[in-house]
Amino acid sequence: MMPRPIPRFLLSVLALPCLAVSLGAQAAGSGAASAAGGVPPEQRAAQRAAQANKPRSIEGINTVWLEELTRPEFRDLLKDGYTTVLIMTGGVENNDDNLSMNKHNINNRLLGEMIARRLGKTLVAPLVTLEPGNAGSAIQPGRAGPMLSQATYTAMLFDMGNYLRSMGFTEIYYLGDSGGNARGMQAAADSLTKLYADSPDKVYFKHVPEYYNHTSVVQPYIQNDLKIPEGIKIGASTGTSGLHEELGIDATLALADPVSIRYEQRKKVGQDEINGIKFQSLEWLQDLGRKVADLRVTTTVNAIAAYRASVGRK
Repeated sequence: MMPRPIPRFLLSVLALPCLAVSLGAQAAGSGAASAAGGVPPEQRAAQRAAQANKPRSIEGINTVWLEELTRPEFRDLLKDGYTTVLIMTGGVENNDDNLSMNKHNINNRLLGEMIARRLGKTLVAPLVTLEPGNAGSAIQPGRAGPMLSQATYTAMLFDMGNYLRSMGFTEIYYLGDSGGNARGMQAAADSLTKLYADSPDKVYFKHVPEYYNHTSVVQPYIQNDLKIPEGIKIGASTGTSGLHEELGIDATLALADPVSIRYEQRKKVGQDEINGIKFQSLEWLQDLGRKVADLRVTTTVNAIAAYRASVGRK
């Protein structure tokens, strides 16, 4: 009995592995030839350097946000002395009925730019929008998060600082708008300082705790200087309204984004107040926000200036 011929389509399928092996061998041979007789390493390095130093063909933009720059814009700013960078840490957390869970990140977006411009020749790294915390049965939908383990959080901040150093920054400051972030920021700054202690290229890593000044600076300012009798004990995070919310935070959020405090929705049902203080108007609240923002920025910039003086930096 004569064997049945193999169908043509099956012959094609069977031939594919052979074809792949043949093409792979050709590619390997081509790669080897390229490596052996291609562009010398010195020439490739010169080409990369030429590309890196190529003059810009378009005008740059006025921004302090590292992520908004083009590569040549960043290169030119670095050459011009923009060697200070801020790592702003926030988070997503429970704020009860009235505030966006993104409140810390909104504050950082507002204040980070203000601080960078006040310091001069300073950029802001992409915001760290998650904070440390532990998952578990106590975390309910809408309660908080997502969050990162403390180990992951600290490692991320360490890596960010280390990478920014590699990019050419010489002063790297960690600023946190949430109290639970302090441990990770301090640990990252301390670890990097120790790692590069003997490096000839001195780089400064510093956690600036003075930036987190809601209770230490803002509350006394509102109650004692502005004589606004908010019903919250200085140093506390909850006042007579029974919410994790206070006037100074509402004010800066209203300045950055009134929707984040649900201003119009609260006004419609008569909840446009906090801790016994009625919002006289959106403009009134935003004006207070400008004062609070300026105070927080001034406090932070002064702390950085004091640190610079202590290490012999101008």
